[in-house]
This record gives sequence, structure tokens and C-alpha cells, in this order.
Amino acid sequence: GGAAQHWTGFCLALLSCGGAFLTMTAGTQLQTGYSFWYMRRGKGATKESSSLAEAQTTDKDGEKDIAQPVVHPYENSIKTIATIKTVEDFWSIYDFLVRPNDLPTPTDYHFFREGIKPTWEDVSNSKGGKWIVRLRKGLASRYWEEIMLAIIGGQFSVPDGEICGAVVSIRFSEDIVSVWNRTASDREITERIRDCIKKVLQLPQHVHMEYKPHQASLQDKSSFRNTQVWKPKSALERERVGESSLRRSGSWGERDELRGKPRRDIERSWR
Repeated sequence: GGAAQHWTGFCLALLSCGGAFLTMTAGTQLQTGYSFWYMRRGKGATKESSSLAEAQTTDKDGEKDIAQPVVHPYENSIKTIATIKTVEDFWSIYDFLVRPNDLPTPTDYHFFREGIKPTWEDVSNSKGGKWIVRLRKGLASRYWEEIMLAIIGGQFSVPDGEICGAVVSIRFSEDIVSVWNRTASDREITERIRDCIKKVLQLPQHVHMEYKPHQASLQDKSSFRNTQVWKPKSALERERVGESSLRRSGSWGERDELRGKPRRDIERSWR
């Protein structure tokens, strides 16, 4: 339908510009630049990426050139849309993009600080992790916009550079918004980021959120499995330990504990 045609036109425009759009930089300057990226997952995308990786290591006679490094197919699948430096840049690009709710599945949008690749291995990400918010279908567009505006507006009360970026992942049964940070080992910082996400997205207090260090993702080769689940404490539990503030109340557990439960029984942010 119209969404598919819009997406096709978007891809053709992207390719005609060599994979990235040039933007004006006059206007209200942001504290730092940010880049929009997208990734279309699936067999077709993987096959194309693998071919690209192989082409970069094969000369015109078909002989392998071992002097050139092999680029991982994942990195070849991520395409830069634009880099922005002003508020006006942001809206000129964002207004053009297909909204997450209208994207084909599975697709990812990435929004990261300029100079940081949306990969676990990037030097700015390698010691960090991400907060994960699972959504029912139909909410991703609104939540994605709110998260991006919070990032460029400096609403996260953490040191400059701690927030690396954010990702919206469009999947078949659910959508996922995640916020990546630089330091997974700092519990206070990660919890401040969690609280800000809940405030920005106006999530109910009872919502379960998940956190996963990128080192864990590198080990199990997955983005959203084997996560740590943060569960808010009940009012009775807070009263027992004498807590008067909800800011840092909660408990942690492995998402593996929930594997035996039906999908519908696992709490998400929209409940």
C-alpha cells in the first residue's frame, strides 16, 4: 500500500544520494551532532550484506585479497541516513522519514551521537549497555519521537557523553525502544537513565524494564535475550525497608526466570 511505496521511495532517494543526505547546519545548534541510521533485517538484507563484504575482499580476477579486512555483514547492513547538527536539521530529516509504525518488519532505526556507530563493538559502546522497553504494536512512533527529543534536549541527568544513542526495533509481535549508555558498571548512572526513560515516556510505576550490557550481547550474540529485569518494589516492600523515595527502589533478576510464562503474562510498558 502507501506505506510500502513510501518506503520504496525513501530507499531509492537514499541510494541516489550515495547512502546519506546532506543537511544544512545553520540554525539552533545542538550540543553535539547526531546521526540517523537504519537497518533492514531479513534474509535478503543478509545476503546482500554478505555479498558486499565478500566483494571488498575479492579483486577483479576473483582472487582473494587477504590484505583487506573483512567487514562484518551487520555493519554493512546499517545505512547512514543523515548527520544533524541543529534543531532545524533534526526536523528537516525526521519529518521526511517513514514513521516506525509504518516500517516493514523487521527494521531498526538508530539515532546516535556523531562518531559513534550503533554496534556493540564501537569503543564508545563496548563497556556500556542498554535499557530495553518492550511495546505493543502501534506505540513505537510516539515513544521513538519522545526518546529522541529527550536526547537532543539533554533531559538525561547524566554526564555529557554518557548517552550514546537510541534504537527502535520493529518486530512482528512487538516493538522495542532501547537507550544505549557508555558505562554499564555504574549502577547509579544506569538507574538515573532508567528513571528518566520512565518519566519521558510517562510509563506506569509498575512497569518492568530490562537492561543488558553489550559485553553480554557479544557473548550470547543476541540483543534482547538473557536480559536483567528491573522490577519496581511494591509499596509494602518499600515500607518494610524504610524507603520514602521511589527513585531507586526495585529489584533485579534474570529474564530467563520469565521464560516459562506465556508471552501475554510478561508485563510490558503498555500495561
